[in-house]
Amino acid sequence: MKENTLTPDQYCQERAAKSGSSFYYSFLFLPPLKRRAITALYAFCREVDDVADECHDIAIARTKLAWWRNEVSNFFADRPEHPVGQALAPLVREFGLPAAEFDEIITGMEMDLTQNRYADFDQLQLYCHRVAGVVGLLSARIFGYQDARTEAYAHDLGLAFQLTNIIRDVGEDARRNRIYLPLDELTRFGVSEADILHGRETENFIKLMTFQGERANHYYAQAFSELPMADRKSQRTGLIMAAIYHAVLDEVRQDGYHVLNQRISLTPLRKLWIAYRTWLKE
Repeated sequence: MKENTLTPDQYCQERAAKSGSSFYYSFLFLPPLKRRAITALYAFCREVDDVADECHDIAIARTKLAWWRNEVSNFFADRPEHPVGQALAPLVREFGLPAAEFDEIITGMEMDLTQNRYADFDQLQLYCHRVAGVVGLLSARIFGYQDARTEAYAHDLGLAFQLTNIIRDVGEDARRNRIYLPLDELTRFGVSEADILHGRETENFIKLMTFQGERANHYYAQAFSELPMADRKSQRTGLIMAAIYHAVLDEVRQDGYHVLNQRISLTPLRKLWIAYRTWLKE
């Protein structure tokens, strides 16, 4: 297999490039060591996320995620087995990345195995914290910061990204019988689960999604207000990610939140242009 011919760093690079993620375009502007680290972190997230998304047998998925939890222990003990673990092993010490935060990401992925509805925003926020806020914290450690307030920025920016994903992917998630919009908010806006699962776009659904978009924008604004000026330059990669993700959210808004039967995305050229423009500006 081709994978066996790749070095661990090449495996992670290929994993990131193939995903087509907006994150990938922000990595291109980093110095080599930080680029290696953030690419390996992203590859780790892709590996465990794919277990939750693609493995339909819950028992097998739990076993695979348990294997990854053990692999976290392995790469912190310098005995990794997987190419991603092998790439991360020297970097977790270099950048002071805590094992507990990798475990927390896996815990978030485990939620997807048994939970496909969220009663309220508090429940959803816990999920977002685990699968995105913690990734934001790990990313900030890789980029580097001096002021501890940057941790609040990184965490809230991660939540803003996840809320953007949830808004963009409502229809795609519904086709997997997943609804990440809080159920009490569906009730408040007069939208049923059946409306979402069957792709019925009502006036109330657009109002619900407008509310979700305003919440995501609030988290972007809150994150930006929390970033100390002293760390703005070191955190430029996160700001590039934010510019790309915020552009996606704005596209969804301008399109009228028609997310049940289509998925808005930016072209690779536009992502690269936003990344380059933001890098120069910051």
